[in-house]
Amino acid sequence: MGTLTAPPALKEGDEIRIVAPASIVKKESVDKATEVLSELGYQITLGKHIFSEYNQFAGSDAERLSDFQDAIDDHNVKAIFCARGGYGSLRIIDKIEFSGFQHRQKWIVGFSDITVFHSLINQKYNTATIHAPMPINSGSSHFTDNLGQLNNLFTGERNDISLPYHSLNRKGNCRGKLLGGNLTIIHNLQSTPYEFKTDNSILFIEEVGEQLYHLDRMMNNLLLSGKLGNLSGLLVGSMAEMQDKKRPFGKTANEIILDAVKEFNYPVAFDFPAGHIENNTPFLLGTEVELEVNEEVVIMHVSK
Repeated sequence: MGTLTAPPALKEGDEIRIVAPASIVKKESVDKATEVLSELGYQITLGKHIFSEYNQFAGSDAERLSDFQDAIDDHNVKAIFCARGGYGSLRIIDKIEFSGFQHRQKWIVGFSDITVFHSLINQKYNTATIHAPMPINSGSSHFTDNLGQLNNLFTGERNDISLPYHSLNRKGNCRGKLLGGNLTIIHNLQSTPYEFKTDNSILFIEEVGEQLYHLDRMMNNLLLSGKLGNLSGLLVGSMAEMQDKKRPFGKTANEIILDAVKEFNYPVAFDFPAGHIENNTPFLLGTEVELEVNEEVVIMHVSK
């Protein structure tokens, strides 16, 4: 698999390019992110087509592809910050030329639909990416603080993350490469060249607005395809705004997830503070971490 790597740490004056590879983004969201990142000392540039609109997308496939490709190829760009998720990244991922990426690694930042890029960069190029809020989340009261935490990752700071014990947690310690992101995208990538290879990894999942039976179907898809059997551990983020039918499914989102992994004995931790929530804690994907789940606390130890 090769040695895990991280793109170079950012320094004052470095260029961050904001692009929109998926759904339409509003200018005020990008303006707020530009303001905060500029105050942190970075030069912010925008993709040429970032405010384009084509049906629900931020421009045509060709326009969104062009902006992302330009950001990959531009030697001055040190980080690519995705403006939002929604839907659209899957439509262009196979057309992006990443051949120069391994020689000019740069940070890829975002979450939700951006899981498509995390999967490719973490696995094919064995390089870390950052799961973090995006400009669309600028209305959150935590946005400025979250971008401060993102900046810590940009500059090379690696802090452990602690969270309270959850009653459904399964105790234990494990180590592995932290992979994952949005569960729907993980499911959609199955049987494609970009699917997650989960053996001996710690899988992170989060979701928003799904029917509970859809969640159960996706978890059973991962179970039947062997993606859950050889994990080192499972880390569950926010399961926000989950929906149910008039006839209840009968389990909570977390209970559905735990049921899918009941035959395995690796550690499981719930309520990791990331996903479609107000305080969406930035963290690294694609790096080696140790997960400690005990009766009082959960700690994700990040390799320095």
